[in-house]
Amino acid sequence: MIRLTFLIFTLFFLSNCSISETSRIWNDKEKVENQKNIKKLFAKEKKITTEFNPELKLDLSKIIINENIIDNQNNFGAQNYSGLNNKIGTYKFSKLEDVSHLNYKPVFLNDGLIFFDKKGTITRYDTNNKVIWKKNHYLKSEKKLSPKLYFTLDDQNLLIADSIAKYYSINIESGELNWSNNGNYSFNSEVKRARNKFFVIDYKNTLTSFNTNDGSELWNFQTEDSFVMSDSNNSLIIIEDLVIFSNSIGDITAIDIATGLIAWQLPTQSNNIINESYNFKASKLVSDGRSIFFSNNKNEFYSIDVKTGVINWINQVNSNITPSVSGNLIFTISNEGYLFVLEKNNGNVIRVTNLYSNYKEKKRKKIKPIGFAIGKTNLYLTNNNGKMIVADLVTGNTTNTIKISNNFMSEPFIFNKNLFIIRNGSIVQYN
Repeated sequence: MIRLTFLIFTLFFLSNCSISETSRIWNDKEKVENQKNIKKLFAKEKKITTEFNPELKLDLSKIIINENIIDNQNNFGAQNYSGLNNKIGTYKFSKLEDVSHLNYKPVFLNDGLIFFDKKGTITRYDTNNKVIWKKNHYLKSEKKLSPKLYFTLDDQNLLIADSIAKYYSINIESGELNWSNNGNYSFNSEVKRARNKFFVIDYKNTLTSFNTNDGSELWNFQTEDSFVMSDSNNSLIIIEDLVIFSNSIGDITAIDIATGLIAWQLPTQSNNIINESYNFKASKLVSDGRSIFFSNNKNEFYSIDVKTGVINWINQVNSNITPSVSGNLIFTISNEGYLFVLEKNNGNVIRVTNLYSNYKEKKRKKIKPIGFAIGKTNLYLTNNNGKMIVADLVTGNTTNTIKISNNFMSEPFIFNKNLFIIRNGSIVQYN
C-alpha cells in the first residue's frame, strides 16, 4: 500500500513538472527570458571619443581660487597658479621600489615639504631643497619590504599609515616618534583627520578610526572584500559628522564619525565584480559639501547626495582620474585623453576637447592620463609618457607640452603659487 501511494505521488509530481509552463525545473522559456535581462559586467560600453562643442569658450568669472594645503573633501578646485616658467628646485630621495605608479602626495609646509624614500625614511626639506632632518622608524626586516607611506598633518605632528600595516605619529619639528602601532592588514588609502581621530582604509576594505593621541583603535567598519588585491587606492572624505569612503568593488559607504555606525551605503557595481576587481578602477571621491562626485573605468560618472546616498545623476565618462569641482563646473579627463566639462547640478556635458590631438593615432593609443591640477586659467595634465600637457581652460586648447620624466610620474600638485610633480627619485618644483 505504501509503495502504491509513493508511485502515484511520483507520477503526479512528474506530470505537473513537465506540463506546467511555470515550472522552474523544466521551463527553458523562463531561462531564456532571464538571460535577456543579464547585463555583462565587463561588456564594452560606448565611450565618448569625439569632441563636443569644441569652439565653446567657458566663462570662468565664477570660479573661486583656493589655496588649501589640506582639504578633507578633496575639493581643491582652481588654485593660485598662473604659469609654468622655470624649474626652480628638485627634492631628491632614493628611488621607490616595486612601484608602477606614483599615487602618493608630499606633505606641503609653508617652509618646505616632507616625503619618503624606498626604505620608509621620512625627510623634511626646507624651501631651498635642503634636508632639515631625516628619520627612519622601521626595523631592518621592515625596510626590506619597501613600505609606501600615506600622510596627513595633525597640528605639529605627522600621522602616517603604510603599505605594511604600520601606523604611527612623529613630531614635525624633530622627526622623532610619538607612538607606533601595527594593524592587521596593509593600508591602501588616503589618511584623513577630524577632531582627535584619523581614518584610513586597508586592503580588506575595512575603514578604521584611530585616536590621534596614542593610535588606539576607536572603531572599524568592514565592507565586502574582493578575492583579488587591487592596485588602485581607496578614497575617503569627511563631511560634517560623516566619513564617506569607497572600496575596491565600487561600494560607497557613509559612517557616523562618533559611533562608527553606518548611515547609508550605495553599491555601484554588480556583485560579480568581487571576482574581477583587479580590472576595476575608480577616481578619488570629491565633494562640494552637498554632493559627492566620482567616476570609474566602466564609463560611469556619479553625483550622489551626501545626506542620503541617493544618486543625483549618472553620465557616461570613462575615467578613473580624480575630477575637479569649481563653481558650477566639473572638470575631468577621460582615459582616452578627452577633457570633459560638466554642469555640476545636472551632469550635462558642456564641452569635450581632445587633449591628445597633437599625437598620431598609433602613439595616442599608448598614452594614458595620470592626473591633473587646475590653476587660474590653465589645466595641467601629467601622462604616462613622462610629459605634461598644458591646456587653456577657457578654450580647451593645448598650449604647451613639457617633458618632465623619462618614465612614470605623479599627478601635479599646486601649493604656494608653485607646481610640484613627483618623479621616481625626486620631486620637481616649477614657479
